[in-house]
Amino acid sequence: MELIQLQNVVDTWIKTYGIRYFSELTNMCILMEEVGELSRYIARKYGEQSFKNDISNDEVDQGIEDEMADVLWVLTCLANQMDIDLTEAIKRNIAKKTNRDFKRHLSNKKLSSENE
Repeated sequence: MELIQLQNVVDTWIKTYGIRYFSELTNMCILMEEVGELSRYIARKYGEQSFKNDISNDEVDQGIEDEMADVLWVLTCLANQMDIDLTEAIKRNIAKKTNRDFKRHLSNKKLSSENE
């Protein structure tokens, strides 16, 4: 699915089932909530924390996948509300990063294969 298709699918879903978009402020708060939920899974899978209750690796992986989708969903809602074309925004962002960082990471000794 292309980003513009995603934006259209989300917009149609909101207008069909969601009645209307939440306010931008509400959606920003929901986005932070979803990022927190994603962070919880990642902290427990890759960090030192453990889950309070036993949870299978498959459930953890499914949780990470679902929370990433939730983050993308709410971010798409915000883009739609603000009339932002995510395809164009990401193209500009990649160009900015390329122009700014084209040598930065290559010359970072911390990232060299010798440090792996």
